Amino acid sequence: MNKLFHIFKVDEEEAKKISSQPDEPHNHEFEELLIGIDGELEHFIDFNTTKIQSPFVSFVTKGKVHRVVPKVYNGKCDIWAIRFKSEFIPETTFQLYSFYHTQANLELEKGHCFQRLVTLCEMMYAETQQDTTDLSIIRQLLGVLFTMIEAERKKLEPQDEPIQKTQHISFGNFLTILEENYRRPLGVEFYAEKLFMSSRNLNIICQNILAQSVSEIIETRKLIEAKNLLISTEKTISEIAYELGYNENSYFSNVFKKKAGQSPGKFREEMKNRLIS
Repeated sequence: MNKLFHIFKVDEEEAKKISSQPDEPHNHEFEELLIGIDGELEHFIDFNTTKIQSPFVSFVTKGKVHRVVPKVYNGKCDIWAIRFKSEFIPETTFQLYSFYHTQANLELEKGHCFQRLVTLCEMMYAETQQDTTDLSIIRQLLGVLFTMIEAERKKLEPQDEPIQKTQHISFGNFLTILEENYRRPLGVEFYAEKLFMSSRNLNIICQNILAQSVSEIIETRKLIEAKNLLISTEKTISEIAYELGYNENSYFSNVFKKKAGQSPGKFREEMKNRLIS
């Protein structure tokens, strides 16, 4: 996906087409949110297959192996599919990883609360149909959408059981501390000390949940913000490198190219050309 943001509908015809020739389990380089109004979803994720009926919400984080198969149920299928790059809402993306890494699918109740989610999807789609799409409007609407989904998710959590296991709590706390400090040149030891654990234990937790080391997660967060700044500001590459805690512009450029597959300058040029196309 070349766009920062893309929203589209899956209807009965498209669902039948996908169901007849489903993809193999795969991962992708973007985040994906599904809002199911009508129909059913067969979702393979975390090595399990789950079937959920509308209304539902399903969120798949970038890089997670999965397979979604939309299905017609009671003669209907109506699903909003939203895809976006991590850098589109960088301040929210890692928070979403914390919320959804153990529960990708949420079955909701029909009614006013769910209808608000649908209305937000309709508003985002309408904005993409304008002659000149304002991505700042879509960014705000997407943020509100996730806030509302989080409010519904909390209602579904059992009140008489621990919400998460110890590892998941520690992982969420790590992401919170990371969000406050990723611009600083800090290493694994800083985060481990903040969480009152060893670097080894923090690495084990991160490997278990995101299949990345602490260092990789820190660099990924920096990369997401670097992309955001390259797209949304006119700051020089040197200024961005300094803002993200890199002492040398050349080192920042090398890290960026290694992870993104192209230089910061090339990425900025390419995204300006592809932003709305």
